[in-house]
Amino acid sequence: MATILTVLPPWVFAQSERTGSATAPASAPDSTGIVAEAPVVSLLTCAPGELVYELEGHTGLRFRTSTTDIVVNWGLFDFNSPGFIYRFVRGETDYTVGAAPTEWFLNQYRHQGRSVTEQVLNLTPTEALRLQQLVADNMQNNPVYRYNYVKDNCSLRPLRLIEKALAPDSIHFTDTVAAGTTFRSMMTDFHRSYPWYQFGIDLALGSGIDYRITTAEAAFAPVTLQKLAASAIITTPDGNRRFVSATETIVAGTPGGVALPPTPWYLTPVFFAYVLLTLTIAVTLFDIARRRVSRLFDALMFGIYGIAGCVIAFLVFISSHEATSPNLIILWLNPFCLLVPLCLWSRRGRNFLICYHFINFAAVLALIIVAGISGQRLNHAFLPLMAADMIRSAAYIFNTLWEQKRKKRRNAYQIRYSGSYSSR
Repeated sequence: MATILTVLPPWVFAQSERTGSATAPASAPDSTGIVAEAPVVSLLTCAPGELVYELEGHTGLRFRTSTTDIVVNWGLFDFNSPGFIYRFVRGETDYTVGAAPTEWFLNQYRHQGRSVTEQVLNLTPTEALRLQQLVADNMQNNPVYRYNYVKDNCSLRPLRLIEKALAPDSIHFTDTVAAGTTFRSMMTDFHRSYPWYQFGIDLALGSGIDYRITTAEAAFAPVTLQKLAASAIITTPDGNRRFVSATETIVAGTPGGVALPPTPWYLTPVFFAYVLLTLTIAVTLFDIARRRVSRLFDALMFGIYGIAGCVIAFLVFISSHEATSPNLIILWLNPFCLLVPLCLWSRRGRNFLICYHFINFAAVLALIIVAGISGQRLNHAFLPLMAADMIRSAAYIFNTLWEQKRKKRRNAYQIRYSGSYSSR
């Protein structure tokens, strides 16, 4: 859903070498009454790529006149900008709109083996000129915008400008998304070959992406917008007309894009989660048999959980990402998990950990129950990981209380024996 291209200034609308086009531009009078050449406007959809930010495809708007042929693109960003990663985590990722000659744009995807589909929009000359002016104003006055993965991106920005150019007419999507579709379910489908990426998304993003979305909201994904646009209509007081007048694949590529093949099952988060659960059960049974706590195992597991919890807490309480809060995962992964490796080696800390493990067990159990009620969908790998957490908390409580009870009995026997000896 993003790309890196050379950004051209807004005056490229007036000069750019034109590539071949099947539809001739029309003309319409501008606000001064002078007849201006109206561009042919097309929606370009690029097939999914290999990188994680390319898995939903990419969208651009093509403008063609007798002297100009450019693609305007709202997916420009710079990995090398100062503090990019930190600002991304904070939810302060700024994207830029830019333009490039169509051949430059197409060559990038041709080189990657990604197809590009052109849908010529069925706009009147007046609507096309209005849209061109709106885009030029956007590039001139507000080229940088705060990116939002599902609410404001390279697909929704051009769609909203098109809707604005059509006003008071409107676009009506005749296709509908399946009942119960959410942002998360759509992401899961797009990321099916990238389970670790989806695992990270499911950790970081809370219930804000789990509500049932409308058809228009599903257009956040460029490839979905392409499908919706194919059957959409423009509703006007004088009747309806098709939103797209012609469709053509202008760059051939691998069907469905060039995403990586599915991850082998033995390298998925679910597999590793069940490996950890199995290991946890084995260690716990061993601990119960010898009435001891495997401190190194707990320190490592809860230490990793605690580090992840620090990231989750940052996203929930500090980041401005809209979808990171509320996030029920913080009941399970939070900075308090770090108390285990910090207190486990101290004799005084062990008694404090009994309270922690009681609370932790209850919190994880509450997460499982509340998530089902609230609608926040949990990744399939979470349940075995949470089960491992609860098992170790329960094992610590059991072994510690049993050890304390055993010591009390031993002390009681010693007192009783001592009293019996002295009476003789």
